[in-house]
Amino acid sequence: MEEGRKDMNLQVGISDKQILRIALPISASIIVPQINFITNNIFLGGLSQHALAMAGITGVYYLVFAVMGHGLNNGLQALIARRAGENRIDAIGTLFWQGVRIALAFALAGILITWFVAPWILRYTLHDQSGVDMAVKFLNIRILGLPFLFVYQMRNALLVGTNHSRYLVIGTATEAITNIVLDYGLIYGKLGMPELGFNGAAWASVIAEITGLAVIFLVIHYKGIGKKLELFKNKAYDAAAGKLILTQSSPLILQHTISIVSWEFFYILIEHHGQRDLAVSNTMRNIFGFFGCFTWAFAATANAMVSNVIGQGLHHRVIELIHRIMRWSVGFALIVCVLLNIFPHAFLSIYGQGEDFINAAIPVMRVVSCALVLMSVSVIWLNAVTGTGNSRMNLITETAAIICYCVYNYIVLEQLKLPIAWGWASEVIYWLVLFIPSYWYIRSGRWKSRKI
Repeated sequence: MEEGRKDMNLQVGISDKQILRIALPISASIIVPQINFITNNIFLGGLSQHALAMAGITGVYYLVFAVMGHGLNNGLQALIARRAGENRIDAIGTLFWQGVRIALAFALAGILITWFVAPWILRYTLHDQSGVDMAVKFLNIRILGLPFLFVYQMRNALLVGTNHSRYLVIGTATEAITNIVLDYGLIYGKLGMPELGFNGAAWASVIAEITGLAVIFLVIHYKGIGKKLELFKNKAYDAAAGKLILTQSSPLILQHTISIVSWEFFYILIEHHGQRDLAVSNTMRNIFGFFGCFTWAFAATANAMVSNVIGQGLHHRVIELIHRIMRWSVGFALIVCVLLNIFPHAFLSIYGQGEDFINAAIPVMRVVSCALVLMSVSVIWLNAVTGTGNSRMNLITETAAIICYCVYNYIVLEQLKLPIAWGWASEVIYWLVLFIPSYWYIRSGRWKSRKI
């Protein structure tokens, strides 16, 4: 086995082919959860505009916890990729299992907060009290999927960090198919299933997450990945590895959490503008999330590849690598921007809300499409910082961006009562503030002496 480990090489090259080999499977795996979100909203839109509007509040709330797992995933991914770059195969399994332990502890905390704290927060902040009751019942069910989602994200860190991203698609495709079938069956009472209405979407998502997780672990087993990485050899508790993961991930967890909490704040301000504006904003979240998948895939690629390349000692090629990844990211974003602006009706009509809804949404979509292009640049540099190991820099950058974002939205939406398209323009401010310090930090070279 020792000899087998020496023969295994997890180091990556710096080429467009290598970038696409990592990024495209990631993008496919990221798109699937977004398809789940969109599917939920299409079916819920068939119930009523009120259901579609409340799906925005519940969706962003769950996203707050989902991005906590994403922050842990990013930190763990950078560590695993660094060990892969150093060809230290024996350390990867240890890191993975400590990540799973931490993820499950976070999931338990998320469930307890949702059951005992969230109802009070929603009743205090939302104007629509019937919607509050609807949201609370939904979230009490939906949050049960959190442990499975978090372990699923740890699996993402393992596969991306060890250059096995091509297997991501299998689990996520299974999850998507399961979610679509169960959405149709449980929301409307079709296919011999009970009619659960709004709560049917919650049960569908939970069952889909469980199914996706089970399938991908079967893939890891039957493809021999676990054996090659000695994944099940080092399952014992390792305090040092756990501390390292928390040190690397905690700033990222906080960064992602405050980012989505600020988005929930944004949706609360939108809710004060009325049901239609909230429903429009919910569709924008779907569009932003779905078409941003390519950008986030390249961002995850930047994180893993930068860390891997640094692990190889190729510090002088990091900026070259970032530029290569950024060109692909911007190229995809420009294509999406053009399509959204040429065919806005086609994208918005799938929600079945009528011409008034579409006309109200088009100006917002144009703003969102431009923000997607700026995001395609910013997230590459931001995730390159993550790959260098300086997650505290990410947190400082995110905090500055969030302050600007929240102050702008409060003034524009709550004080000046401007149309929500002006509120969505805050995305441009947010991504610009994220880009400037990230770009400066990478160009400064201050990361070259950092060890993780």
